[in-house]
Amino acid sequence: MKKNLFYLFALICSMSLFTACSDDDDAPDYSKVIESEIAGNYKGSLTVTVEGTTMPSEPQKIKIEKASPSAINLSLADFSFMGIAIGDVELKNCALSQNGDTYTFTGTQELKVDALSCTINAKGTVTNGAVKVDMDIDATVGGLKQSVKVVYEGTRLTGSESSEAKIKTFSFDMSNEANAIVIEQPVINDDNTITFRVDEAAVEADANVLKTLVPTFTISDKATASIESGKAMNLSQDVSITVTAEDGTAVEYVVKTPVKVKLTTIKYNLNSWTTDLFLGQIAYPTPSEEGLATSNGGAGFFNGGEPKLGFPVVEEVNGFEGHAAKLITLDSRTYMDGIAPITSGSLFTGSFEFDFMTALSNPLLLIKFGIPYAQKPLFFKGVYTYKAGDNYIDGSDKENVKDNLDVIDECSIQAVLYEVQKDENGSNIPLTGVDINESERRVAVALLQDGSEKAEWTSFNIPFKYLDGKSYEEGKEYMIAIVCSSSKDGDKFKGAVNSTLIVDELEIIGE
Repeated sequence: MKKNLFYLFALICSMSLFTACSDDDDAPDYSKVIESEIAGNYKGSLTVTVEGTTMPSEPQKIKIEKASPSAINLSLADFSFMGIAIGDVELKNCALSQNGDTYTFTGTQELKVDALSCTINAKGTVTNGAVKVDMDIDATVGGLKQSVKVVYEGTRLTGSESSEAKIKTFSFDMSNEANAIVIEQPVINDDNTITFRVDEAAVEADANVLKTLVPTFTISDKATASIESGKAMNLSQDVSITVTAEDGTAVEYVVKTPVKVKLTTIKYNLNSWTTDLFLGQIAYPTPSEEGLATSNGGAGFFNGGEPKLGFPVVEEVNGFEGHAAKLITLDSRTYMDGIAPITSGSLFTGSFEFDFMTALSNPLLLIKFGIPYAQKPLFFKGVYTYKAGDNYIDGSDKENVKDNLDVIDECSIQAVLYEVQKDENGSNIPLTGVDINESERRVAVALLQDGSEKAEWTSFNIPFKYLDGKSYEEGKEYMIAIVCSSSKDGDKFKGAVNSTLIVDELEIIGE
């Protein structure tokens, strides 16, 4: 029934019924007032009530022009209601009458079209730059009486107001657990739709997760939005957001219910550890999970037959869930003088491949980053704690090592997707500690931006960002490298002694 009533109203408006208001040949001359105080564009809202049911108000602009020294024309251009374009509504040659600062106008129209007959009564006031128009429509459709009431209220614009009504950014804060199902930040399309994707398995497990997503968006300066940013939004269905500019221009955006995507996961829970042997003699701890390696091999070379230096990566029994990996920056000047003034704890996907001469000349080349990866990576997830050490050492110039510097150490946690480049034997040439942060073969990086101290377990969920000019290409061969370090500049032999990074539950989410 309500739908039929709305179409009744749409029909009435679309037929330009408001063609003549009251007219009086002996009316006074209001030219000066009309031109200086009344004529112009107005910004306001339109409220429609059908058979006692009031629809939500919608923003609307109207225009008032001088029709004669004693009359005005009022037009409501491109009127739309509930997303349906209806057309222009016009009240022409409406005679004004004055009562103090208030000017009133009225109009009546009779209509008979096929099975529809109705009487439209319009009355309005203009007071100090504010306009109000009431339109009462009594209609009979096929013998059934209906009533529609339309109220417009607005204020006169100065002409300097901005007309921009845009959603400029729209995103999901991935640190908010309510948004954990989102696998790709939204795109604002040219047709004003906003699209994004979510984890299909998570939605299948609990469909209600679509009803509690919390988007954050920004809009044009001095504009307003029909929905508040940062509040839960039910995206199990499309959601409309109307942005209204300072001058009343309204633009509708539609956030589409998301596309569901099947995901793949590489996960390292770090619960299982074993003992490895350096050159078959020196035992050191290492995670059991395939694909993981540490910087312990390098430390083993300088430990000799007994652990003089210790190991920069050890098992932590009190992890976030079960066990974890503890990475520690060591002062290695006593045992590695001239080679590696500090040894930062490093946990990574790849391998440590020892070579005696390389160890002496450039130990960073011993670290071979990456494992084969056949998906498009989306996010790098995990949890960590971090405590910076006290004595910051700069060993970048091995001939002039400086310590006790006034520098606060930071950790580094990242994942790097890079292109496979094969040697003459058809094997990948891996990125190493020398070029993992600089190589042109890098395609996408998920980097923890805040490497400062975290006393409590802190989660991260970092989207992969593609480097300039790079994109994922189906059919190409790639490697994925997870790289965690207790000192972010450890590859430059800079870091604080005893800086400690504990990591757990590391995941690469891809599709």
